[in-house]
Amino acid sequence: MEDKQEQAKNKAIQQEILAGRKFSLAEAIGREGGDFLKGESPVPKFVQATTEINTFIALNLEDSSGALQVILQTWVKGDEGQISQHLNRPLQGLKQLLDKILTNSELFYELVRQVDFKWGQMYDERPYFQSPGQKAHPNDEYSHELVEEKLKNLLNKIE
Repeated sequence: MEDKQEQAKNKAIQQEILAGRKFSLAEAIGREGGDFLKGESPVPKFVQATTEINTFIALNLEDSSGALQVILQTWVKGDEGQISQHLNRPLQGLKQLLDKILTNSELFYELVRQVDFKWGQMYDERPYFQSPGQKAHPNDEYSHELVEEKLKNLLNKIE
């Protein structure tokens, strides 16, 4: 009973407030649409998932120069199909992406090439590009072996 009285009182107050205002379509839409997103985040699920993954990468990837982190995060944003399949468990999407990179040599070498290129841009230096089967340059921070190790360590942190 008290609840109905409270509702009636609130409605009377609301009518009193609105009595002196001019009608506007925007206000009417705003009042009617107020409950539209109730309980839901206005941020799309895909954006939430990629943000969770990229935060995980930033916190867990051992990468002092940061080039691998930047490229891996770019790949995550670009892999909508994979990530969209795991909106409720985004790290599973990252796990599948890492598995795909580590088991596909062409994809892996392309990732390392992009990381080397990004490193060169970031530090305004000539990057060390390593060809498959070739020995890495002694100063190459992103040799195939080191990148593979870093990606495997990140993968282990997911599991």
